[in-house]
Amino acid sequence: MCIGIPLQVTRPDGEGVFAVCVDGMVSERLDMRLVGEQPAGTWVLGFQGAARRVLDPVEAAQIRQALMALRAALDGEAEAIDTMFADLIAREPQLPEHLRMPRAPAVSPSDPDARPQTARGLNPEERA
Repeated sequence: MCIGIPLQVTRPDGEGVFAVCVDGMVSERLDMRLVGEQPAGTWVLGFQGAARRVLDPVEAAQIRQALMALRAALDGEAEAIDTMFADLIAREPQLPEHLRMPRAPAVSPSDPDARPQTARGLNPEERA
């Protein structure tokens, strides 16, 4: 499985094309061409030696927590996982807009267009 890792830029290296980035104990030289030169302190998503996109600090922290939860699960420490997904535990899941059912408009019983339709799409009274 390939996973992007949040890394924080510490300094540019090589005329803005590369930057030295860290994540706690790991230091990595990333290709910055996809995101452009970034100032020290900026969080980026590093994947296979390149910065794929810029992250805000909150998103970087959430991804780091998710990766720690994955490590805890792999180590058999399932009880610690809820604290690492605190941003998800307290909210109701939402379907993406394209998967939501459209709401039917309210129809009055006296509305002639609200009469039942047959499989052919015609009201039984209109067939004759």
